Amino acid sequence: MNTISKLIIGTVLISTSRLALSIDATEQVKVTPLLKTQESWDGMQITYPKGKAEVTVMQVEIAPGAETGWHLHPVPSFGMLLEGELQIELKSGQTLRLKQGEAAAETVNVLHNGRNIGNVPAKLIVFYAGDTENSLTINNSSRED
Repeated sequence: MNTISKLIIGTVLISTSRLALSIDATEQVKVTPLLKTQESWDGMQITYPKGKAEVTVMQVEIAPGAETGWHLHPVPSFGMLLEGELQIELKSGQTLRLKQGEAAAETVNVLHNGRNIGNVPAKLIVFYAGDTENSLTINNSSRED
């Protein structure tokens, strides 16, 4: 093993052990995994678009009883419901219900409708892993079923 390889391995080991010690040494930092998946909630494999990457984060608020309308996302998106209850339905009838604090990987290129099924506004944060060339959302009026 040459000197450069030894130096790189040593640096990685020292950095890793420092990181582990700093995380273990404090009780003021709490990490809670919310979502880790390779598939959207309908079981399809997540693939990222090609092109220049662009991440967008939005807060969406849906009034009690209101619906998003049928739409799709041509890019992967991931959401967490901050408040309320939300039901997402596919044209097939398959549904996903989210309660406060739950997260999901959205469907990609699949028409769906979100409906607030609770008594308070449904507030969610949505992270889109898109690119500079694609829209984040396409309404049903823009695309056939």
